[in-house]
Amino acid sequence: MAHWSEDAIFYHIYPLGLCGAPERNDFSLPAQPRLERLYEWMDHITWLGANAVYLGPVFESTAHGYDTADYFTVDRRLGTNETLARVTEEFHRRGVRVVLDGVFNHTGRDFWAFRDILARGQGSPFCGWYSNLRFDQRSPWGDPFSYEGWAGNFDLARLNLGNPDVKNHLLAAVESWMRDFGIDGLRLDAADCVSLDFQRELAAFCRRSRPDFWLMGEVVHGDYRQWANPETLDSVTNYECYKGLYSSLNDANFFEIAYAFNRQFGPGGIYNGLPLYAFVDNHDVNRVASNLKDQAHLYPLYAMLMTMPGTPSIYYGSEFGLTGRKNGSDAPLRPALNLGRLNASSPQPELRSAIHRLAELRRQHSALRSGSYIQMQVAAQQFVFQRQSADERLVVALNSASQPAALLLNLPQGGGWLEDVLNPGEGFAVHNGQAHVTLPPNWARVMQVK
Repeated sequence: MAHWSEDAIFYHIYPLGLCGAPERNDFSLPAQPRLERLYEWMDHITWLGANAVYLGPVFESTAHGYDTADYFTVDRRLGTNETLARVTEEFHRRGVRVVLDGVFNHTGRDFWAFRDILARGQGSPFCGWYSNLRFDQRSPWGDPFSYEGWAGNFDLARLNLGNPDVKNHLLAAVESWMRDFGIDGLRLDAADCVSLDFQRELAAFCRRSRPDFWLMGEVVHGDYRQWANPETLDSVTNYECYKGLYSSLNDANFFEIAYAFNRQFGPGGIYNGLPLYAFVDNHDVNRVASNLKDQAHLYPLYAMLMTMPGTPSIYYGSEFGLTGRKNGSDAPLRPALNLGRLNASSPQPELRSAIHRLAELRRQHSALRSGSYIQMQVAAQQFVFQRQSADERLVVALNSASQPAALLLNLPQGGGWLEDVLNPGEGFAVHNGQAHVTLPPNWARVMQVK
């Protein structure tokens, strides 16, 4: 039986940003139920075509959410545990799966175990909770001890996942999230830094409770099979294709992304059968509208995202064509948004309808969700590939030029007609295994072979 993630289209939300939370947490203040702002987005999310949401960090933290202070309590800037339980219940009522961020590599300095070390020094029973904690030198923060910071960030103290007490604490937290919020999966932050032994224990723990529980890891470099395999995670972030998706458009070089698709998913592809998490932007990178030189390329870009192998994800607000660049801070990538204002006036008012059409097409056609991938034709600004399942064959043809493009397609497997299911009412005859196809500018055709 297929896993639910094979049919998923994710909507990625960074709650502290979208809900307008203060930049830093004041632990003396009462909880404010800002997370309830997600209710007004739910109709939009489901209309867009998403049937799963990935919520960025929601648990008590110092600032951005990845500096955890308490794994068992929802961040007071977002509400209470009851607030999150009600939100996840409403998503589930609408048929939307809910995945949370699991930040297991490190904690913030306000995490209770770290604060105990600050208070009690070598007398703290939690000295073994952190990697390379030493009392013979000072930290960059001036502490009377040093410790390992994640990627040189000493506001993020790296946990010692080999310590049984640390593992038990984290697994107990996950158990409470599954029980109290009914979540359907986790995205592991910095999974490429989290020990594989811990990932194996986490996977076994979760699947004993929920065999369909989904685990996806944030991985930037390396062989994705090291993390995504039957013993550890179900999926990882497809950063290799992330870059090629937009730069192939900027450079008029579809050969770049075609190479990545073929390497990953073509005949003999190294990730065949592995549903990688596909995206064009997220909370850590520039909004894709800021990366593209031509905003018209948003349309073939999302057509590629929604027809390529893998599990597609849309970052909140990007369906309106919003821009945002890192400027020494991630804040421009994670803004508070007003849905009413976006619906009334957005940079690309037609984009969300285009994504809606593409998502509906993906829902209707199994070949787009789990079919095989075969490259058919590549040029500088045109790209054609085939997705095929047991019961259908689809030809996806993309054009990033500002003018229509005429192609001669070879269809050695036969067929008499190409029906464009993306642009209803259009189609092309096949004669002697060939079809003359015209592609609209900066758009796509998804053609069913009949």
